[in-house]
Amino acid sequence: MAQIFRPGATTYARMALVAIPLVPAALVVFAYLLMGSPYVTGQYETLDQNPPFSHEHHARQLGIGCPMCHGQAEKTAYAGMPATHVCMSCHSQIWTNAAMLAPVRESYAHDEPLSWKRVHNLPDYVYFNHSVHVNNGVGCSSCHGNVEAMPLMRQAAPLTMGWCLDCHKAPEKHLRPQATIYDFDWSPLADQESRGRALVAAHGIDVAHLVNCSVCHR
Repeated sequence: MAQIFRPGATTYARMALVAIPLVPAALVVFAYLLMGSPYVTGQYETLDQNPPFSHEHHARQLGIGCPMCHGQAEKTAYAGMPATHVCMSCHSQIWTNAAMLAPVRESYAHDEPLSWKRVHNLPDYVYFNHSVHVNNGVGCSSCHGNVEAMPLMRQAAPLTMGWCLDCHKAPEKHLRPQATIYDFDWSPLADQESRGRALVAAHGIDVAHLVNCSVCHR
């Protein structure tokens, strides 16, 4: 009589039965990891810009502070982008004929804003207010990374919900004095949590309220 099943068939069948419930679980884990990966979040991605604006050159080498170009960060939800006349306040005198600055000159001549590719792009269902963060001790580098070391701007943080909640649950680990808000070399001191708790109290921050859904989803 011919043998229908080969040796080991029982073992293979058992392995298949075990895999049936494991495969869906593995797919869920894979999807979770994928959604938090830089491939989806855009973390570390550098976008080509026209013109190729270098924060490293302007901020670190020339010492131009954040408020020069993003003056609305302390006042409104949106940090703001510089009007072309701000760029031309320098480039009408220096690098006046540089080829890479042709878009700036054209923008100024035709009174049309420059078209930048958005680097930090939150979903439409997420509400983020720059002024609330800046005026309550959250420095630029906490979200944007060391911008002064970026020849082209890139997204330094994942900007995921979990990443935001890590700060909202324990803001004392991240808050800094207002004098260091624009300091990209700032790093937490050994007693950061005690200093941070003092800043939480000074700013009147209700930590329990920070994890309410309505804070970010309106």
